[in-house]
Amino acid sequence: MESQVRGGTRWKRFAVVMVPSVAATACIGVALAQGALAASFSVSGQSFKVSADQLVGTGFSQYGAIDSGYTMDGKKTAHPVAVSAFKHAEITNLCQSVVTPDVPIFGNVSLILRAGGEGAEKVQADNIYIDVADLSADATFDNIDIGVAAKDASKGPGMKGGGEQANPFGFAQQADKATLKNVKQTAWATTAGTFKLSGLKMSLSTGVKECY
Repeated sequence: MESQVRGGTRWKRFAVVMVPSVAATACIGVALAQGALAASFSVSGQSFKVSADQLVGTGFSQYGAIDSGYTMDGKKTAHPVAVSAFKHAEITNLCQSVVTPDVPIFGNVSLILRAGGEGAEKVQADNIYIDVADLSADATFDNIDIGVAAKDASKGPGMKGGGEQANPFGFAQQADKATLKNVKQTAWATTAGTFKLSGLKMSLSTGVKECY
């Protein structure tokens, strides 16, 4: 089965970002109401942007959740996310950026990380979880199941351990393989068993300079 999706998410219509069905939007709302918690750590007050020419992942699963964390002034807050999980992922031309505002003397300071670009091997990740707030891509799924209970999403690496308290009976989807091209996403957290960044380059600069 092949599904293609372009677009992003907003709070008022939060849904699994890669689900090609309207019914899934309602299902993910149920998962949020049941209080699923995603990251096993408190996320910072800054989201970050990630872009890639292509991400090919095997053993894919995804479910809705909440990331608890802080605002930049230390207040507790929470963010709705779609946790995208892969047993293994290969990423071409990865870029990750985060902008820290109001740094004394310098103003905005941008951190940009690049890996897996021209002349380097693809970025490799095992048991990777990405807590996504917004995503656009051209997506193709192989043998996708939409609406499976999260505890039964056996094609992916399983739900996170640690401090996660996601509802095992909540909505999820899974696929043998997911291929995403022209990826642009905003995320609150990423965790991985292993994360190999070939050709890693990191730079700091003043002003707002992001991956997209």
